Order: sequence, then C-alpha cells, then structure tokens
Amino acid sequence: METTHVEALIGMLTVLGLLVLMVLPAVIGIAHERRIDRQLERAGTDRAAAERRHAPTGPSRPERTSGSRSARSATPHRTARAA
Repeated sequence: METTHVEALIGMLTVLGLLVLMVLPAVIGIAHERRIDRQLERAGTDRAAAERRHAPTGPSRPERTSGSRSARSATPHRTARAA
C-alpha cells in the first residue's frame, strides 16, 4: 500500500512542477512590465520637474510687432508634382 502513496506524491509533485513551469514566464513578464512602468513614471516626473525648474520666467516666444509677418494660415499647402 505504501507504494501507491509514493506514486500519488510523485504525481502531485509532477503536476505542481508543470504548473510552476507554465506560470513562471507570466509572472516574470508581469514583474518586468511593472518595472518598466515604474521607470517610465519616474522619467515623466523627473522631466516635468526639470521643465518647471528650467522654465523661462517671461513669455515663451517674443511678441509680434505690427510690422512682422502674420501667423501662418491653417490651409494645407500642396507641393508641385512633376508631370
């Protein structure tokens, strides 16, 4: 009778081992994605902080005077095509 218990234990450990082998790549992938998400979030907050730190205090562009060119039109420009 004792051999059936050993066989059952071996079978159970085999099934658990296969389950671990099937689940392990998914767990590793999830951990990798979370690490990348944290890095992207940290980079975004660092970039925003750097932009606030180095932002100019005045207007971002020089103001236009009355003699300067007007703003570009919103109409699309077409390029010439060779015949």
